Amino acid sequence: MAVAYAGEPGAFAEDAVIAAFGDAPRLPVGTFRDVFTAVAEGRADVGVVPIENLLNGTVREVYDLLLDHDLHIVGEIVVPVRLCLAALPGQAIEAIERIYSHIQALGQAEAFLRTRPWMTLTTYNTAGAGKLIVERGERGAAAVLSPRAASVFGLEILADNIQGATDNRTRFFVLSRDAADPVRDPDAPRRTTIAFAVHNEPGSLLRALGAFAGRAVNLSSLESRPSRTAAWEYVFWADLDADARSAECAAALDDLRATSTMVRVLGSYARAREA
Repeated sequence: MAVAYAGEPGAFAEDAVIAAFGDAPRLPVGTFRDVFTAVAEGRADVGVVPIENLLNGTVREVYDLLLDHDLHIVGEIVVPVRLCLAALPGQAIEAIERIYSHIQALGQAEAFLRTRPWMTLTTYNTAGAGKLIVERGERGAAAVLSPRAASVFGLEILADNIQGATDNRTRFFVLSRDAADPVRDPDAPRRTTIAFAVHNEPGSLLRALGAFAGRAVNLSSLESRPSRTAAWEYVFWADLDADARSAECAAALDDLRATSTMVRVLGSYARAREA
């Protein structure tokens, strides 16, 4: 099974791929959109994309891409996030002026990065930040990335464990053209991710959410995103602690369809097991 992910070797997405699929063939691509495209076009059997970090919240670009593509969420993976500051060997931390990383990692290390007047610059990927410094031979610059990525690119760690919490974690979705779950865990509780839209009028969202309260289906998360079809209209994203095929959840989704302008079930899948 070929697995697509965004980034360079050593990226956290590759950690997620290894955790779920072991030594399966990996297809690193440049962006999250490229992951969706690789799966949609059949160049990869599945794709792995980040959806939420414990400290920095959701990856909203991925929500938008889910609506743009006819793919299924078939699994989730949660990986620990340990960040370090690394640079070309032989430099002191006092000599560093510029910090490169993905915007999510910069946010997760914000408290550490405020300790010095560094210039922070965003890159497409944490591991890619390390690769950029090496390819340029750029002294006076450092990357925020994982210790594994620092080792992959031969960088020297100047500061370790700079993430904002010791239990920092990122949750990843597994995407497929087929709704069947390639990471089968029949004993794990299920989760369902949906997107829905309601009329822009008083009480419409309350009525929509009442579909789940009335069927005792718990929402573990709820978020809104601009619909991109009309000004100040929104699409709501929700994670349900239930399998869409269960009687209660199926009935709740039918109730939701009766009060909404759009309902899309993106997938039902085994919830990740965390240590």
